[in-house]
Amino acid sequence: MSAGTALIVGASRALGLGLATEYARRGWDVIGTVRGDQRTGLHDLADASDGRVTVETLDMTEPEQIAALRERLAERTLDLLFVNAGIARGDIPAGEVPTEMFVEVMVTNALSPMRVVESFRSLVAPTGTIGVMSSRQGSLNLNTNGGQDVYRASKSALNQLMRSYAVRYADAAHTLLLMCPGHVRTELGGPQAPLTIDQSIPGVADTIDRHSGEPGLKFLNHQGQPVPW
Repeated sequence: MSAGTALIVGASRALGLGLATEYARRGWDVIGTVRGDQRTGLHDLADASDGRVTVETLDMTEPEQIAALRERLAERTLDLLFVNAGIARGDIPAGEVPTEMFVEVMVTNALSPMRVVESFRSLVAPTGTIGVMSSRQGSLNLNTNGGQDVYRASKSALNQLMRSYAVRYADAAHTLLLMCPGHVRTELGGPQAPLTIDQSIPGVADTIDRHSGEPGLKFLNHQGQPVPW
C-alpha cells in the first residue's frame, strides 16, 4: 500500500501512538486524535515530523465532538481510518458490575468507535481501509478461561456491530478490518504481556497494508492470521 493519509483516532499513547508513529515512519500523512488539552507523545511526534503528523482533539464518547471533527476534516480524503479504543474497569464478574461501569465500557469500546466509523466513512477513499482495534478477548470461540467479562463483552459487541456495518454497506469497496494486536505490554495489557508495542504494531500496519483494496470484513491478528469469531 503506497503512502497516503491516515486518521488514527485515539493516538495519544500506547497502541494508538505506536500506530501513528509507524505510519509516519512509512511516509504517510497522519492525523491523530487526543482526548484533552494536555501534551502527549503524539504532540512530540508531530513536532518531529516536518508537518506529516497533525494533532486533533476528540473525545469520541461525545457525539458533538465527532461531528465537529468531521466538519474540520470535511475537505480531506482518507486512505485509512483507524479507530483505537479500549478501556477496562477491573476483572469483575458480570453480575457484580455496576451499571454505570458497564455503560462506560460499552460506550467507549463499542458504540463510540462505530459512531466514528459511520461519521467518517464518506471521507474514506472508495478503495480505502476502515479498521478498528478489537481483541482476541472478543472472540467467543477463544473464551476458554473466562474473566474480564465486560471488556470481553464490549469487544464482542464491537465485532458484531462491525459485521452489521459490513452488511449494511455491502456494496462499498472499503476494506474493513477488526485488528487484534496480540497481548501487548500496555496499561491495559499489563506488565507481564509477552509483546512490546514495537513487536506488535509493525505487524498490525503490515496486515492493514497487505489487505488494502480487498472489500469486505476480516478479523485478523498482528501476524495477519484470522481470529475466530
